[in-house]
Amino acid sequence: MIEIPESRTISRQAETILAGKRIAEVVQATSPHKFTWYNGDPLLYPDILVGREIESVRGQGMFVDILCDEDVTVTIGDGTNMKYYPAIEKHPAKHQLLIAFDDKSFIAFTVSMYGAIFAYKGELDNPYHKGSLAKLSPLDDTFDEQYFDSIFKGVKKDMSIKALLATEQRIPGFGNGVLQDILFKSGLHPKRKISTISDFEKGDLFHCLKVTIQSMTEKGGRDTEKDFYGNFGGYKCILSRNTYKQPCPNCGDEIVKEAYLGGTIYYCPSCQK
Repeated sequence: MIEIPESRTISRQAETILAGKRIAEVVQATSPHKFTWYNGDPLLYPDILVGREIESVRGQGMFVDILCDEDVTVTIGDGTNMKYYPAIEKHPAKHQLLIAFDDKSFIAFTVSMYGAIFAYKGELDNPYHKGSLAKLSPLDDTFDEQYFDSIFKGVKKDMSIKALLATEQRIPGFGNGVLQDILFKSGLHPKRKISTISDFEKGDLFHCLKVTIQSMTEKGGRDTEKDFYGNFGGYKCILSRNTYKQPCPNCGDEIVKEAYLGGTIYYCPSCQK
């Protein structure tokens, strides 16, 4: 899933390769997926995209925007994979959209569970996308303790820390994936009520959040997610589907895996009370 480290990594990689390329062809889905969301009718995407030149690529929150001339944009959201192929490669057998360039290279978009592939002119009418552009990112210097503290205000005090941080996109691109290691390093249980978190614990959580997101981004994303070239990221997650059967690296206790609030949480019952 695309979260902050992946959107920043993919956009940086994609801009290096795609800037200056002109779109020559748009190939419709070879494997239709009922949980792939398009902006209008994807059959009209060629009318919007063919002939457009890519100017830059922007990653913010859980979105990656491919910005073209004439105010045209292709946006992918959380759950959509975008992979680059050089001209010598064959088109993959299955995809939910494919964009080929005038030099015969191409990018293929695939969706596993759910995802968005939007092509449009002007502004995208999507509240989450607008929020990702308007709100601060933990990677910004202006995302400070005062701003972090403001996120806790105006919400129910019996809300869990996972519900606060990883739902409703209060921090765009901060989801269930990056949450696991941050809470582990902070010693906070995902179900911990925010009313029970002390100022000291909140300060420690803020520090862990900033440092961990920065490390995930600098290392090219998490090792559970793929980048623009189809490679897994370099940040090795402490708690993830790859590691939860291993003992806690702090105390050796067995890591717990549970379903909670529409996703999977991992935690150490000894280190995260």
